[in-house]
Order: sequence, then structure tokens, then C-alpha cells
Amino acid sequence: MALKVPRLVIAGLSGDAGKTITSLCLTSALKGRGMTVAAFKKGPDYIDSAWLSMVSGSTCRNLDTFMVDADIVADTFSRKAEGSDVAIIEGNRGIFDGKDAHGTHSTAMLAALLQAPVILVVNATKTTRTLAALVGGCMAFDPDIRIAGVVLNRVAGERHRRVVTEAIEQYCKIPVLGAFRKLGDDASVIPGRHLGLVTPNEFHHTSDLKTRLLRMADDYLDVDRLLEIARSAGPLTLRARTSPPPVQKTGVRIGYFSDSVFTFYYPENLEALETGGAELVPVSSLSDISLPDIDGLYIGGGFPETHAEELAGNRSLMDAVTAAAGNGMPIYAECGGLIYLARSLAWHGRTFAMAGLFPLDLAMKARPAGHGYAVMRVDQPNPFFDTGTVIKGHEFHYSEPTTPPELDTCLAVETGVGLGNTRDGLRQGNCVAAYLHMHADGVPSWGRNMVKAAADFKASRGTRAERRGGNALHRDIRLDCNRGCVS
Repeated sequence: MALKVPRLVIAGLSGDAGKTITSLCLTSALKGRGMTVAAFKKGPDYIDSAWLSMVSGSTCRNLDTFMVDADIVADTFSRKAEGSDVAIIEGNRGIFDGKDAHGTHSTAMLAALLQAPVILVVNATKTTRTLAALVGGCMAFDPDIRIAGVVLNRVAGERHRRVVTEAIEQYCKIPVLGAFRKLGDDASVIPGRHLGLVTPNEFHHTSDLKTRLLRMADDYLDVDRLLEIARSAGPLTLRARTSPPPVQKTGVRIGYFSDSVFTFYYPENLEALETGGAELVPVSSLSDISLPDIDGLYIGGGFPETHAEELAGNRSLMDAVTAAAGNGMPIYAECGGLIYLARSLAWHGRTFAMAGLFPLDLAMKARPAGHGYAVMRVDQPNPFFDTGTVIKGHEFHYSEPTTPPELDTCLAVETGVGLGNTRDGLRQGNCVAAYLHMHADGVPSWGRNMVKAAADFKASRGTRAERRGGNALHRDIRLDCNRGCVS
């Protein structure tokens, strides 16, 4: 089949080149024209994807050929881009940066897979004509990649912009299609912190932001010419699609932490549970004092460290989670979820009590303890992964155990860090918690297995009406205890 959709890859010479602000401004401008924009983010990323989702008004999808087979990545792009007026794909790192010296899984390789023209964003700080050499070098480095234009970032003034623009257009024969001026250190469009930008859930000025993005697009981008280049992309030839199997409703309800703390979920992971027949039930780690009527729990990643005091203050929910685990409820936790289920977390000179499901004490470090792609092999039985499965995922965590944990684990680390000592995947009963982030499209058995584990737990607990009465009684007893007990 052939897909005809205008599309652009926004790439950079390096990380922090300005890809995100360029993608957000361009998306805002196109939305402002009444266009439907399909947003995508190359690589393993949750935060940039969340901002692209917020600005585009649609769910941003991650396209990562390391975690997910390239044919599936192309199929995801075609399914989500089809019917849109334009697709914007934000790259990551430098355009040719990949997993190895060959640039495997790079933004350039994704652009080739999607047969998409590339706009190269370059940081112009303290340089002029040299940028033409860098852009020309990228164009010559891989002639199969169509670099169709350049956007300058951090331009000092009009003379700076003019000199750089003339050099690139004269020597590289491609247009400069935008130039963002240099902002002061206190004038960031979106605030940042130790894992990058803050998440949209924690940003309280979204209307002001959208107005500012539109104004910046008007001031600094040639939107008409960028759209013209996107429309120059030819039809994308793809393999024939296979229809997904029909969803079999199971009556299973799976809760997942969804609030300003826990936001790191690939949409495909949640969809895999729904496709398996589960109903998803959001749970707030901050405001809910008990678990709803559910048969399983998924705790994704996020920023438990920045909310540690609030989380520790909601002892009632933590106790409910550990009680559910003790009763056999299947619980799957990733990174931030692992921190939540640990015994304690130390950060900025304070130690906070966590849920305590695993006797594991963690401490936040000044630098990442684990960062990048990871490969892990399942070598012990567990409810969610078949033994022998090789999982290609990623990790990005600043926390690490204060002492090497002597705990039961189910993942052998082949590349990456995990918990240390080549292990990850804490295992206790029907609960697994790992630093590893995985993508459900790369591990299709995960969703099926989690729904099955939840269905088995549901069957073991009797009818839902019986459980509802028992849960209500348990909740009332706990509330009475919280009112009458002094710790």
C-alpha cells in the first residue's frame, strides 16, 4: 500500500539543538490554520511526546526501531498519520547519532524509513560561516537523506542571522526557514529539571504557552515554506496491513497510576491491555486513599522524587497497594513505579518512606545511574514475561540502591544497569518492578500475560459483588484506624 501524507522530520546537529521548540512552534502554527497534525517523537521519550500531544491535540506516538521492529514502526506511523493534513516527526540527539558507530536506529535512519524530508535545526551560538560547513557535511555524509532546509536557534541578532543565512544558502544550496533569537537563561519557554522538561501535567500556564508558541512561529519560522517541503514528500510504500484480532471482553479491570506524578506510559502499552480485553481504571497516587475495584495494577514511570513527601503522606493508598499485592493481585511497575514500591527514597538530605512492598532502599544521585538503551533477558518465571524472552527497552534513572539488593529478580541485564550486579526485575508473588522501560509493540506477550494474570486473580477472588462488599468493609476499617490511631 502507499500512504500520501505531507511529513517532515525535525532533526538536529546534537541534543539541545532546538528540535522540540521548533516542532512545538510549527505544530502550533499548523493547528492555528485549522490543520490536523499527527505528531511523532523519534526514540524513547515520554516528556517531549507529552508536549507534542498537548500542542497537536492528538496522541503523539514514539517511533523507535531499537525497541520495536522497523516494519511495525512504519505501520504505526501510517495508521496514525493517515487522514491527517501533515505529520511532524521530532528527532532525537544528532541526526546521525544512533546506538553504534554506524548510526543504527538514528533519526536519519528513521527519516529514510519514512521517506521524509528533513529540516535541520542548528545552534548558532558563537559561530557563523562554520555552520555552513557543518550543514554541508551532513548533506554529504549521507546523500540518501534529503536535508531540505535549516532552522537556526539562539541567534544573537539580525546581523548574526543574516551572515549565517547567507553562508548556508550560498554554500549548501538549501533555504534557511527560520531563526529563533537567543533567550536569556531565565526566559525558557518550558521549565526544565533533572530529566529534561517538566511534564504538561505539572505546567499550569498552557494557554499562555500556546499563545507564545504561535507568536514565536509567526516571528521566527517561514511556515508556508516548511509546509511546502512537507507536501513535497512522495507516497510512502508500506507492506500490506494485517487486521488486528477482535477484542475479547474479559470483564477484567486493570488500574494504572495516572496523575501529575506518574505520566510515563507509552500509549501502546495501555492499548495492549485494552486490546487484551481489560478495562483501564485511572488511580491517583496523591488523592485516592484506597484502590478501586480492580484485578491488576500498572504503575508506570514519572517523578516520585519530586512528589516524595506527598506520596509518603498518602500512607493509606500505599498500604492498600501492599495489601493487594499480599492478596495475590498482579502488579507491574516501571522505574518510578519501582521507587513507589521500594521501602524508602533518599533525596536532598531527606529520606521518605515508600510503600515497602520490596525491602529496598534507594537514593537519588546527582547524575544518571542508568541511561540509554538496555537489553534484558527473562530468566525466572513471573506473571508478565515468558521465560527466555529478550526485552529491548531503555532506562533513565537517577536513583540506585544504597546497598546491593539481595532480592529475588527475574531479569538478567545484558546491556544496561538495572538494579546493579547485572540484575533487574524485582519479583515477589505476582508483582514485578524494574528500572527497565519496555514498549508493548516490542514485547507483545506482555499485555496478553498481564490481562491473563488479572483474569486469574479475579477468578480466584470470587464474584465481583462479593469483593465489592469486602473492599468496602476493608476500607471502612482502615479509615477508622487512621482516625483513631496515633503513629
